Amino acid sequence: MYSSRMFPFLLVCMLGSCYCGKGGGLPLLGRPEMSGPSEAMANEVVDFNCLLSIYPKNETILLELFKEGDRDKLLGFYSSLKGETATFPIVITTLHEGNLECVARAQNNPHLEPTVSFPHYLKVIEPVAGAKVITQSGQDEVFEGSTLKLRCKLTAGNHVSYKWLENGQPVSQSPRHCVVDDLLFINRTSSADSGSYMCMATNHYKTTRVFTSNSSEVVITVKDVVSNPEISFSVLKKDPHNYFAVVTCQSTRGTPPVTFSLYNRTELAFSMTVDERKATFKIPLVLERHLGWLQCQACNGDQVAYSSQLPLQVVSVAGPVMMKYDYDIGDNYVVIGLRFYCKATKGSHPRYKWFLNQTLLQDRGSFYYTVHQPPEQSILLLSVGRSSAGTYHCEVSDIFDNSTAISSNKQYFDKDVLNRFPVSVVAVVFGCFTFLILLVAACCWTGVLYRRRLNGEKSSVVQEMETFQAHEDEPEVSEYQDHVDVNDDSVTTTHLHSRYTPWLERP
Repeated sequence: MYSSRMFPFLLVCMLGSCYCGKGGGLPLLGRPEMSGPSEAMANEVVDFNCLLSIYPKNETILLELFKEGDRDKLLGFYSSLKGETATFPIVITTLHEGNLECVARAQNNPHLEPTVSFPHYLKVIEPVAGAKVITQSGQDEVFEGSTLKLRCKLTAGNHVSYKWLENGQPVSQSPRHCVVDDLLFINRTSSADSGSYMCMATNHYKTTRVFTSNSSEVVITVKDVVSNPEISFSVLKKDPHNYFAVVTCQSTRGTPPVTFSLYNRTELAFSMTVDERKATFKIPLVLERHLGWLQCQACNGDQVAYSSQLPLQVVSVAGPVMMKYDYDIGDNYVVIGLRFYCKATKGSHPRYKWFLNQTLLQDRGSFYYTVHQPPEQSILLLSVGRSSAGTYHCEVSDIFDNSTAISSNKQYFDKDVLNRFPVSVVAVVFGCFTFLILLVAACCWTGVLYRRRLNGEKSSVVQEMETFQAHEDEPEVSEYQDHVDVNDDSVTTTHLHSRYTPWLERP
């Protein structure tokens, strides 16, 4: 009975001793404990410690320092003979940032399983240096509407915070301005975004040391896209037989330099690049002939802008010259303002002149000013008063040749003339009034005649009725008496009684 109980015990011991001889069983090496700073400066020497408290006697323990996940690169090692604490002095680089671990193994006994410490996180601070602003496109000029991308590039530094300045003022987050790490994005740029940009890079070690690197300023130019140019031309008379069209191409916006090109239909006539938004070209001209269609094209590097087409034709001024007017009425229906309009029958480049009593009026005076709307017309606006009284007319000539002046009719105006009723109006009003009086008189006279006639007819009818009644009364009595004498008394009396009952019954 005793032997049967001892057999399983002996079997277990034999198997255990056999397993232990092969290095199996419970681990004989404890978990090493690692200690050291959690934050360190780059290029500084920092000590990390590793202690193994549980280890077999008479075993030399090798303690090694690795970065977690990278056992191919040994950071430090130490052979412990009596369980002393291992110290690993390390020159810190940014590659050391992360989890460090200490591995303990028996140096002369490969059958003992190595053990690993819990990870120890190390944050490495490398001071910022060499801040520089660069553009993602590599150019310091961009066009409006595009996205500007700036990067703050460093030669050294980690755990960095960035700050951007535009013309010395901080750039804050907005729908158009976005800061992401070392990048600054400016969306839908305009010329207002032109200026100097710089970045400030900062990091710090613990709370005691702060490192800053400021970039130099970079000037960014946001160019306005050139607008569609306007085209016009004036006429230059060189001599009586030679004329030139001086064509002007001008854009209202766009950052210079701008290249202007002049086309006649599809043929390029001239091209030039100027440091402004205006260019002029001179083309030979023949009067009264259509020489084509001109068009300006403008480009400052982004896209081509086009003007409308303009006919290259010059028509000389021809008459007659017509002058019309209208006026403004104030309180009490008094004329207070007057507008003259002057227009020639023909002419593509007219010059208008206004005259008062043969005196040339300038563009503006104390009681007037002119508004020229070539080639259609010119307008003279004036206030009615003592100063404005006089005779007015206008003259139209070719702007390139004063010898062709044509004058309008002259007309006199003053305050009394303007506020006097015209003869035609007076005649119409008087005629209408006279007609109304005659019409009323005719109606009254017709009414009188009609009433007289009506009264006369009524009197004759009454007289006739009275005569007829008197005449009827006499024969009726005699007839009655005559019939009484008739022999057939019964019949006659009855007949007369029925016929003359009204008269017989009279009292």
